[in-house]
Amino acid sequence: MADNNKKKTVSADSSNPLGTLVNLWPYMWPRDRLDLKLRVVWATIFLLVSKFVLILVPYFFKWATDALNGKLDMAGILPTFLLGAVALVIVYNLTRIAQVGLNQLRDALFASVGQYAVRQLAYRTFVHMHRLSLRFHLERKTGGLSRIIERGTKGIETIVRFTILNSIPTLIEFLLTAAIFWWSYGFSYLAVTAFTVWAYIWFTIRASDWRIGIRRAMNDSDTDANTKAIDSLLNFETVKYFGNEEMEASRFDQSMARYEKSATQVWTSLGWLNFGQGVIFGVGTAVVMVMSAIAVQQGQQTIGDFVFVNAMLMQLSFPLNFIGFVYREIRQGLTDIEQMFDLLEVDAEVVDKPGATELSIRQGGAIAFKDVHFAYDPQRPILKGISFEVPAGKTVAVVGPSGAGKSTISRLLYRFYDIQQGSITIDGQDVRDITQKSLRSAIGMVPQDTVLFNDTIAYNIARRPSCDADIAQAAEVAQIGHFITDLPDGFQTKVGERV
Repeated sequence: MADNNKKKTVSADSSNPLGTLVNLWPYMWPRDRLDLKLRVVWATIFLLVSKFVLILVPYFFKWATDALNGKLDMAGILPTFLLGAVALVIVYNLTRIAQVGLNQLRDALFASVGQYAVRQLAYRTFVHMHRLSLRFHLERKTGGLSRIIERGTKGIETIVRFTILNSIPTLIEFLLTAAIFWWSYGFSYLAVTAFTVWAYIWFTIRASDWRIGIRRAMNDSDTDANTKAIDSLLNFETVKYFGNEEMEASRFDQSMARYEKSATQVWTSLGWLNFGQGVIFGVGTAVVMVMSAIAVQQGQQTIGDFVFVNAMLMQLSFPLNFIGFVYREIRQGLTDIEQMFDLLEVDAEVVDKPGATELSIRQGGAIAFKDVHFAYDPQRPILKGISFEVPAGKTVAVVGPSGAGKSTISRLLYRFYDIQQGSITIDGQDVRDITQKSLRSAIGMVPQDTVLFNDTIAYNIARRPSCDADIAQAAEVAQIGHFITDLPDGFQTKVGERV
C-alpha cells in the first residue's frame, strides 16, 4: 500500500472547510490511479447530463398538461409523434427514469473514489499512531482515541461524497431554474425564487452552526462514555477483585446521561430546523404560484405554465432540502474529522536523525549507559547520572523500589524516549545515531505483563510475515512447541483478550 505520510496537512477545523478539502483532494484525485481519475471524470459527465435531463422533466409535464387542455402548440419544435398527450406522458415518465438512472450511475462510479480516500486516510492515521511516542499513548485513553479515529473516517466519507456529489449539482440546478424563470416568465419570478433560496440557505446555515455546539457536546459525552466502558472492561479482573462493579456502572451511566441530554437536544433542534425550512420554502412557493395563477386568469399563461412553475419549484425543493442536509452533514463531518486531523498533526517525539545508520552488532551487543540523565517531567528527575555496562554474553540485574527507574532503563534502551544528557551505546554505537527499526529488531523483550493480540498463537509468535516452519522453530526454542501442538487447534488456537 502506498505510504502517504509525506503529504502535508493543512490545519482543519469546522470553520476551515477549505483546508479539509485541500487535504482530501490528493485522495480524490490520486496521481498514481488513472482508473480513479477516469471515474471522477465520467461521474462528472453523468452529473451534468442528469441535470440537463432533469430540466426536461417539468417541460414534458407542461406540454402534456397543455395537450390534455387542447392548448399545445408546439409544431416545429416537438416531433409529430410527441404531440399527443399520451406520448408526452410516457416520455415525461421515461425522462424521470433516465434521470434517476444517471444519478445512480454517477454514484456507482464515484463509490470507489470515496472508499479509496477513506482507506488511504485511515491507513495513514493508523501508521501515524504507531510512529508517535510512547508518552503520547500513555497519556491518551485507548477508548477515546479509537472513537476519534472511527468518527473521523466516517466524516471523511461524508465530506468527500456530499461535497462533490451534492453541493455542485444543487448549484447547477438552481442556476438553470433561475435562468428558465427569468427567460420564460420575467424578472419578478426570478427575484422571488432567488430570495426564497437565499433565505432558505441563510436560515439553514445559521441554525446548523447553532447545532454544531450541541453536536460537539454529544460527541464529547460519547467519547467519554466509550472510554470509561473500554477501560472498565479491559480491567475486568481488577474491578472484580475490589467489588467495584457499582462504581464503574455509575461512572458509565453519568457519561451516558450527558450523552442522552445532548442527543435529545440534537433531535429537538433538528425538528426546529426542518420546520423553519418548510415555512420559508412554503411561503416562497405560495407567492410564485399566486403570481402564476393570476397570470393564467388574465390569459397570459396556460394551465401548463402553472403546472410547469409548480413542478420546477417542487423539483428545486428536493435539492434544497438536501442542501440543508448536506450542509449539516458536512459541518458535522468537519466536527468529527477535526480531532483526527489534530492527531495527524502531532509530531513524533522520537525520530531518526538525518543520515541515521543501521545498527551493526560487532562485539556481541555490549551495552553501556554513560552519565545518563532522564526525566519524564523536568520537575521530577528519574535517572540522575547513571552509568553501567552490560558486557556481551553477561547478565546484569537492576533492582530497586517502585519508581526508581527500572522500567525506564529498558524504555530508554528501546529509545521510546530520548535522554536529556549522557549516552546509551550498543557496541559503541549511540542509539540516537541508528535507526529505530534496526535497534528494536535486534532486541528481544520479555515484558513483566504479557500482552497477546486477539488472534492465533501463530500470529502472536510471528513478529513479521513468517512461514510455518519459522513459527514452529521459534516455539521449540521457547520450549512451548509440544504444548502448542497438543492443543486441539494447534498454532491456530485463539488467544488474547475477548477470545
